[in-house]
Amino acid sequence: IDNLTHPPEFIVRPRGQTVWEGKTVKLHCTVAGWPKPRVAWYKNNVLIDAKTHPDKYTVESNYNMHSLEIKNCDFLDTAQYRASSLNIKGERSCIATVVIKSRGERILEKHPNSVFSPSDGFCEEHGVTFHADIIESFEVAFGREGETLSLGCTVIVYPTIKRYQPDVVWYRDGVALSESKWVHSHWSGDKATLTLVHLNKEDEGLYTLRVNTKSGFQTHSAYVFVRDEEVELEGVPVAPLDVLCHDANKDYVVVTWKQPAVEGESPILGYLIDRCEVGQHHWAQCNETPVKYARFPVTGLIEGKTYTFRVRAINRAGVSRPSRASDPVTAIDPHDRARHRGPSAPFTGMIKFTEEDATVGVVPGEPTDLVVTEATKSYVVLAWTPPTQRGHEGVMYIVEKCIAGTDCWQRANTGIPVKSPRFALFDLAEGNTYSFRVRCFNSAGVSESSAPTAPITVGDMLDLPAAPGPAVATRNTDTSVVVSWGASKDVKHLVGYYIDHSVVGSNVWTPCNNKPVKETRFVCHGLTTGDLCVFRVKAVNAAGYSATSVESEAVVVKAAIAVSDVPIGVHLVEAARDYMVVGWKEPIVTGGADIRGYFVDYRTVKAGFIGQWRELNHKALTTTSYKAENLKENYFYQFQVRAVNMVGISEASLPSMALECKEYTLAKPGVPRCLHVLEVRNTSVVLLWEPPTFDGRSPVNGYYVDLKEAAPGEDWKGANNKATKLKYMKVNGLIAGRSYVFRVRAQNLAGVGEPSTVLGPVLALTMPGTHEIVLDVDDDGVISMIFECSKMAEGSKFVWSKNYKAMTDTSRLTIVTEGSRSRAIFNEPSLEDLGIFSCEVTNTDGVSASYNLTEAGLKHLLDISHDHKFPIIPFKTEMAMDLLEKGRVRFWTQVEKFTSDCKVEYVFNDVIVENGKKYTMNFDKNTGIIEMFMDSLMVTDEGTFTFNLIDGKAKGSTSLVLIGEVTQSVFLPGPHFVDYLDFEVTPECNVLLKATVRFYNRTSSCLFFGLQLCRKDAGMYEVKLKDDRGKDISLFNLTDAGTETLLSWFYSNLLRRSGVLSTEHGIVLYSLVTHHNEELQVTWLQKYIHITASDTYVPSLVNEPTEKDKGKYTINISDGKDGVKRVCDLSGQGRIYRARVVGGLPDVVTIQEGKSLNLTGNVWGDPTPEVSWLKNDKELVSDERYALKFENGKFASITIASVTPTDSGKYALLVKNKYGTEAGDSETMCLQGPWTH
Repeated sequence: IDNLTHPPEFIVRPRGQTVWEGKTVKLHCTVAGWPKPRVAWYKNNVLIDAKTHPDKYTVESNYNMHSLEIKNCDFLDTAQYRASSLNIKGERSCIATVVIKSRGERILEKHPNSVFSPSDGFCEEHGVTFHADIIESFEVAFGREGETLSLGCTVIVYPTIKRYQPDVVWYRDGVALSESKWVHSHWSGDKATLTLVHLNKEDEGLYTLRVNTKSGFQTHSAYVFVRDEEVELEGVPVAPLDVLCHDANKDYVVVTWKQPAVEGESPILGYLIDRCEVGQHHWAQCNETPVKYARFPVTGLIEGKTYTFRVRAINRAGVSRPSRASDPVTAIDPHDRARHRGPSAPFTGMIKFTEEDATVGVVPGEPTDLVVTEATKSYVVLAWTPPTQRGHEGVMYIVEKCIAGTDCWQRANTGIPVKSPRFALFDLAEGNTYSFRVRCFNSAGVSESSAPTAPITVGDMLDLPAAPGPAVATRNTDTSVVVSWGASKDVKHLVGYYIDHSVVGSNVWTPCNNKPVKETRFVCHGLTTGDLCVFRVKAVNAAGYSATSVESEAVVVKAAIAVSDVPIGVHLVEAARDYMVVGWKEPIVTGGADIRGYFVDYRTVKAGFIGQWRELNHKALTTTSYKAENLKENYFYQFQVRAVNMVGISEASLPSMALECKEYTLAKPGVPRCLHVLEVRNTSVVLLWEPPTFDGRSPVNGYYVDLKEAAPGEDWKGANNKATKLKYMKVNGLIAGRSYVFRVRAQNLAGVGEPSTVLGPVLALTMPGTHEIVLDVDDDGVISMIFECSKMAEGSKFVWSKNYKAMTDTSRLTIVTEGSRSRAIFNEPSLEDLGIFSCEVTNTDGVSASYNLTEAGLKHLLDISHDHKFPIIPFKTEMAMDLLEKGRVRFWTQVEKFTSDCKVEYVFNDVIVENGKKYTMNFDKNTGIIEMFMDSLMVTDEGTFTFNLIDGKAKGSTSLVLIGEVTQSVFLPGPHFVDYLDFEVTPECNVLLKATVRFYNRTSSCLFFGLQLCRKDAGMYEVKLKDDRGKDISLFNLTDAGTETLLSWFYSNLLRRSGVLSTEHGIVLYSLVTHHNEELQVTWLQKYIHITASDTYVPSLVNEPTEKDKGKYTINISDGKDGVKRVCDLSGQGRIYRARVVGGLPDVVTIQEGKSLNLTGNVWGDPTPEVSWLKNDKELVSDERYALKFENGKFASITIASVTPTDSGKYALLVKNKYGTEAGDSETMCLQGPWTH
């Protein structure tokens, strides 16, 4: 059926009419199309509701003839009437103008403009004409399956009427969308938003927003592309789409779908159909063998249940993801479904009883109209009409088959009886010829069989579509290409076409659309600018894919050349009694080619009559103004302009308002003209305008700019409090993302004139890829301005201006344009160049930028230019001089930045010196160090030494002056001591002998030798300095008094630190010594008494400390004459640290058997010792027999409640801490039995 549908077409168009007031007008039209179009009539874009105004309008539609009758016409019926024809394939409109001639023509004479704007779309209900503007509209969008995508537009409807809202409708491919779980729409009063939840390929298509007001409508459309979700397994097909259910019955439904655009690495072998009962989550597969056709009859449904279906594709690599589930469908008799959907009969207030026929127990009649509706290699579908006579209990069916040429009928549905008048047979042999018949039965019996079908051979009845005609690719935009092709011939049930593209040389084909399109023309978006691409097309129907078409010729993705847009802003420049001068602006988009000229048309307006358009010039104009002569005074005229480029002539511009041919006599100025904006940014725009056509009685001396947000209820506010004499203004303080409208008023001595036509809405937003003008100074010091454009179109040009006026003096700037970059070079920068320089790119959506060159900015640029013209080589180090051995002198410097061509001139007192006997030069270009050596300096060498560097046009110089005292400091006698020999004792008790000496004007500290001092080192030390120029001696006395002084320093550093340390061996007294030799003797004293080694004392170690060991201990280190002492104080040690048993245990214990035994020992130590008891060297643990206690950290006890002979033995108390371990004296306790007598 799809190949029969076509959009509406007007066979007979309505004709315009002119009638007298009070007459009746009837407009007729004839429209063809399938499905049958619906025709609506509009007056000035406002829908005519004939039912609401039956006394005024009558609308009739008979077959394809449609008419509108307007009764009792009056002046207000003068308008443009439009017939709009709409079906699922699209919309077509046709306009007819109706003019009502009034008997009082003075109305038209006073209001000549009313002929062309007769209350366009005037709404009588609210008394206004609504205007709707769609701004911030959505563009072509791309999404991926599973994502969420939102489309939105800002809609401005004015004037604002309280409680009135326009009707906002969204369409996809011409079909109105309704709310669902996949589609959500929202209208906030000024923002229309459509949200597509969890995108699927079904959501791909052309989306249209239509805003209907009571004065007309506005629309905006853009295509949405949905890319496939990434496949889980490489090479498998992508998911099918558009799963639909048809012909649902009690136990049967036909499921259809569309094949995907990508088959994977191998052709699709078939499809698997799954079903799921609503409310459940389990999907059951309906077919065991994949089916090739994109439709499948599903049987075995349960009557009354509701199901959803999905489809998966399969190829050799695997199975695709499932499609989006179908809408729910209920297995129910179609007649019951119709009864459920149909409206209930109105209640009449009367109940009527009828007696039904007694049909219970009646054998049903035979089915009729048995036909084969589908036949493929996999299945055959039968359909029939139920019998008329079947009783109230319902019937079921028996399907029988017979091989042609035989009389053997076999039952086909041997398992479950058929409840629906549809049945699919799957077990037929391909190639065999069969006939079929059906019988029905109920409890009363079985009917006669229906008439058999004609013999039919099992096989595919639907062929694959033929390959489409060759693909033809045409350039469209920088990211899209238009592809057209010839329709597939003799194709049945065409689903649509898929278009693929490939970048030449890649051998990779990518789908341009993921949802088949019916037309033979498609715009492929999302391409990469500059790619060389080829395209191909394949058709698809239920049987599968066709062969691909012949590939298109390779085409570069680039904007195409086209007819330009219409000129804009047709306005009156000058008027007199018999002529008028009109002007206009060139089109914003020139179609990618230069505008070659313009053609101007005019027509007269008089007493409500509109004249025919007539040409004013037969040769194209090269200017944007024209003088129309030989006009009649006080007549009204309209003008329109067409532009012409190399492609052709554009459409006519919007007609100017009705302009009267007369001299201007008003005192105040007219309205400014040609408002437009440049440099649209987030917070600012530049507004430009032209002066009024008429100044009034005095010249215009200033302008006022007004603006407001383009939203209902906003008030105008001034952008400037003081009138500006300029014809441009940068309006700041805008809010990013909001839209604004602007107007301009001119003033002269008589006052401020009327405001201009409103410009806008203008969205304050910096578009992606926007560049600003950049100032540049090259290496030659040339100053220039650079502007880049990332959105160049075919034929786009850079237009530079100064103070927003075309530059007439070309001697100031040189313009150089290369590709998408333009450079404006200042020839001779001076104060004459101060001002605002702007650059606009033609044939774009307003790409522009500006730069304000101020006096301070120019001075800074000139300074940079001078530095670039006359560059200076930078030095890392200025020239310096070093004195070397034997009187040699080194002059040197280091350069920071230079090239390999850098050269050096060596100059002495303005005379260039060369490399020779006296001078040796070197320039290390790896490090940048420049050197000049002299063997010696004489008195005659006083003067200025200079290095002059030349590196291309860069120069540099550095000098060193050797005159007067500076020279004398260089010529000192031989080496000498600045500081004579002296000593230093280091913390390590090393004795260093040091001096400061000077060689060739260089002073340094020298360490001659170091030693660890002892008395045998006493003596006189001498150091000599000597070279060809002289000598110097330094002595150091290390005898007698000198030795004693040094030894006092030595012994003061000998002992570092003393202290007391507790260990497990006892208390250690220590002192750290930095130096020791055999001459040094160490002794220890306690309370000034010399300590000798014993069992208790080892020098510096107290083995068994007791209270008597408290006191001061002294260490004395001496060489027999001098020494050093250190004191350690042990009196502050209030505790004995080592763990000990200090008493309490008896030597021997004898106790009677059965008695209780308790042994207690006193314990001491810090930290508190750990305590354990041993018996015969084995550790005891506390249990029922042995009670072990340790109280207050001092008393350890063991208790045996009832002693037996086995308790006899050796018991010991063991104490331990980190400073030592000790056991109580070994005790033997002999325990005997009871005494006997």
